[in-house]
Amino acid sequence: MLAVSIRTGKSIHLVPFPWRISIVAFMANPLLIKDDAQAARETVEVLAKDPFFDVVELNLLGDEAWRSVEPLLKSSGLEVAAGLQPMTLAQGFNPSSVNEDERRRAVEALSQAIKTAASRGVRRVAFSSGADPGSGNREAAKDSLVKSLRELAGLGSKLGVEVILETFDRDWDKRQLIGPIREAVEVVSEVRQSFENVGLLWDLSHAPMLGEKPADLKLAKGLLSHIHIGCAKKLPDGKLVDWHPGFYRPGAVNGVEDVSDLLKVLAEIEYSGAVGFEVKPEEGQFWREVVESAKGVLYTAFARVVQ
Repeated sequence: MLAVSIRTGKSIHLVPFPWRISIVAFMANPLLIKDDAQAARETVEVLAKDPFFDVVELNLLGDEAWRSVEPLLKSSGLEVAAGLQPMTLAQGFNPSSVNEDERRRAVEALSQAIKTAASRGVRRVAFSSGADPGSGNREAAKDSLVKSLRELAGLGSKLGVEVILETFDRDWDKRQLIGPIREAVEVVSEVRQSFENVGLLWDLSHAPMLGEKPADLKLAKGLLSHIHIGCAKKLPDGKLVDWHPGFYRPGAVNGVEDVSDLLKVLAEIEYSGAVGFEVKPEEGQFWREVVESAKGVLYTAFARVVQ
């Protein structure tokens, strides 16, 4: 829960933050990616006790790690969303592949993950498109992605799960097909003709690498299901990388002003989903440091919007 106090004359009023607040737990504490059951329990225990958060985003934990956190999640009332991005980014499953065998393997793997998530009471899953094949095969890859999303959304509709496509950079680091928000809107709009349980995730961290600003989200009004806030990192040689450093760390791109601009646009387009932190500790940082810093940035950004 987040609220900001404003003064009107002699009166002070509290203005509540209008969106649910989430956090990508496996980015905040990268040990979760290694399926470390103890780290998963310790991380979820901290987040579950923090009244700031409404939603926790977890990677698809193994059974032991899931059993270690399930009681905490149930008792806290935190909503759980599943981040399947490690499957498409690190494990190489490509739902936009122009090779039908590769595309089928990706759909099968993601389908199994969706089934597992649904069995755990998770109602939202997110993943990326797959690698950009270059301009020559880009349109064919989009067609493959639409086909995959229809299949996955069809499964999700039977299980009560929303399928969310996250946009990533195309030229700098992750080099994914989707990609620019305009093209993301085209893809998801096509799938929406058949299934309502599909949406978009836009990450402020990726905006500098895509040449986008929060105002570009007006194109996606009605299609946005989730928002991430965080930072890209600019290296000394000028290269941008998708490393999600904490706010105001050396090289971090994005700050209070950018988050404030984003909140204004979200209000303007009547966005109703969650706003989530995606921040990662760097060498020598304890994971809670980047989380607490991000909370302060969101508070200040929201205060600037309402005052």
